[in-house]
This record gives sequence, C-alpha cells and structure tokens, in this order.
Amino acid sequence: MDTGSNQITQLLSAAAGGQTDAWEKLTPLIYEELKKIAHSAMRQERAGHTLQPTALVHEAYVRLAGAHQANWNNRAHFYGAAARTMRRVLIEYARYRKAAKRGGGESATEPLDELLISLEQRSTDIVALDSALQRLAEMDAQQSQIVELRFFGGLTVDETAKVLDVSPSTVERSWRVARAWLLGQVQQAE
Repeated sequence: MDTGSNQITQLLSAAAGGQTDAWEKLTPLIYEELKKIAHSAMRQERAGHTLQPTALVHEAYVRLAGAHQANWNNRAHFYGAAARTMRRVLIEYARYRKAAKRGGGESATEPLDELLISLEQRSTDIVALDSALQRLAEMDAQQSQIVELRFFGGLTVDETAKVLDVSPSTVERSWRVARAWLLGQVQQAE
C-alpha cells in the first residue's frame, strides 16, 4: 500500500476518533477521488441536471464529515461510503423533483441495462431503481452493495472487490445476477 493510502487511512481513523483537524488535512488528499466518483454518478443522470458534480461532492463531504460515529476501515471503505452518500443525495434530489412535478412521474420502460448505462431521460428512473435496490438489499446485501459501488460509485470490478473484500469473480457473478433481478423488478413495475 502506498504512503498516500496509509496517510488517508490514518486520517480517516483520526477523524472518526474526533480529531478536529483530521478532516482539514484529509480534504486535499481525497477531493480529487471524490470528484471522480461524483462525475461517474452524474453520468448516470439525465441531461441538463441542475445539480453539478462539485455540489454533489460538497454535499456528500458535509454528510461524511458529520458522521462522527463512522469508522472506516481504509480509504476504499471510505470511498464506498462516499459513493453510497452520493447515491442518497441524488435519490433525494430526484424525489424532490418528482414531488415538484405533482404526479408527472413515468415508469421506466427501457431495459435495465439501458438504465445502468444512462439515466439521462427522467429523474424518476433513479427513484424506481432505488426502490428496487432497497428490496435487493433485504434479500442480498452484498449484491446491493455491488450495484451501488459499480453503478453509483463508478468503481471497477477490481475496486469493488477490494472495497467488499471479495474476489473479482464474485463481483462479476453478483453483478450479473443483480442486474437480471433488477431488470425483472423494473419490468414488473411497468
């Protein structure tokens, strides 16, 4: 493990322990990676989305920094938490937009693979996907985490395997199974 990774892990541990200056030291070390995660998450959103990646990073950062009880095992664990936090922010934003439309939501009509490639058409798709992911998490938490990390976090198979401490083949297999299950859920909702 390189020095930067060790330093990030140590600072995350210090921040979780309540050391007030740890977040200050941590910010320049993690900011670029958080921006990459945000850009990946935003690629899944509809065109013309009013929430910008920088705002998404800032909102996630505020939530993560405010999680005083959090104890991240390492930087990969932290980035996984960041991806989940960004997902929550995007879900909240989509729900807000849907509520503002007052019944203007449409059900997803394209195959799930298309949803997983791009959610550019409607903000309501991400809400439907979140609902299906919540059901998946009740049945298989690891599959749900894999979808979350790969789809919302933009992590590769290898990065996801590292975060979850499983083999890349387990990630690939679970990714295929989870996508098939989610596709069935989306099609049932139509």
